Amino acid sequence: MAKFLDEAKIYLRSGDGGPGCVSFRREKFVPRGGPDGGDGGRGGHISFTTDHNLNTLIDFRYQQHFKARRGTQGSGRNRSGARAEDIVIRVPIGTEIIDDASGKVLMDMDKPDMTWQILKGGRGGHGNAYYVSSTNQAPKKSQPGEPGEEMWVRLRLKLLADVGILGLPNAGKSTMLSVISNAKPDIADYPFTTLSPQLGMVRRHGKDMVVADLPGLIEGAADGRGMGHKFLKHLSRCAVVLHLVDGTAENIDTHYKTIRGELAQYDSHFGTNMTELPEVLAITKVDSMTEDRQKEVLNALKDVTASKPYMMSSVAGKNVEEVLDELLRHVDAAREAAEAELAVDSALGEEE
Repeated sequence: MAKFLDEAKIYLRSGDGGPGCVSFRREKFVPRGGPDGGDGGRGGHISFTTDHNLNTLIDFRYQQHFKARRGTQGSGRNRSGARAEDIVIRVPIGTEIIDDASGKVLMDMDKPDMTWQILKGGRGGHGNAYYVSSTNQAPKKSQPGEPGEEMWVRLRLKLLADVGILGLPNAGKSTMLSVISNAKPDIADYPFTTLSPQLGMVRRHGKDMVVADLPGLIEGAADGRGMGHKFLKHLSRCAVVLHLVDGTAENIDTHYKTIRGELAQYDSHFGTNMTELPEVLAITKVDSMTEDRQKEVLNALKDVTASKPYMMSSVAGKNVEEVLDELLRHVDAAREAAEAELAVDSALGEEE
């Protein structure tokens, strides 16, 4: 199984243009022919394109430099130099291209078969045939090719998932994903079993949802503690958050507030809107809880959330169907809103 890598830094340089040529016609009966030096060829462009077969940036761990070739030099008989081959860099759908110097997001590669040119190759220089004029019939001047462009960029992959599963370590996220989808995440009774996001496809009432199991957060994650902060960015594209809380844990209200607090911290640091995403709250492992314990849990959560908790057991199948229906309701609403927005944009484009 390929390792998951969702951030990379790479160097790009487009190709220089080829130089123009200084040449004069030299034929048997034309000892003093006019200039016929051709133009140089264009340097190679650099572009990005999305590839649905990719789901990680791991390839950029082994190649960080992408340099296009220069165009070839022009030649006599007004022959232009050949254009250099372009470089097309393939990335997973959902990859953001970020200027490393400014931190600005240059492009969000969020659509299938999307191609975007980031650097243009330098234009080829003119040969001396270009400079012929009424006052200069035999110019010996040519032009070097334009230099290419260069920059460092950061690639940041955000998974395209409809539902993001959040919770502290051992809240039952991986178990939930394995039950509702065909995904086979690692499952064990110790923290950080999930070391990278896991995606699963869930079909419900004839509709598909992509569900992402994100690694467990810990208190202080938004400040860089643990691993969860590295994966919070994947939530930004989700329609709804499934927040799982271990019903057998002590101080269950604190567990809930820890996750919500980390989302708020992340919003504050990075200007995101994680806390505004719809939330479906589920208390897991209820098959291991007595009725009294269940009542105790519900009472503890009343003071910290307005969400109605689902008492759920992935292993026993209790209330799993109800949770999926609620998730699908939010996903459908988000899709309808996106379609309406697209229709408005299309109408505005036609008016222009």
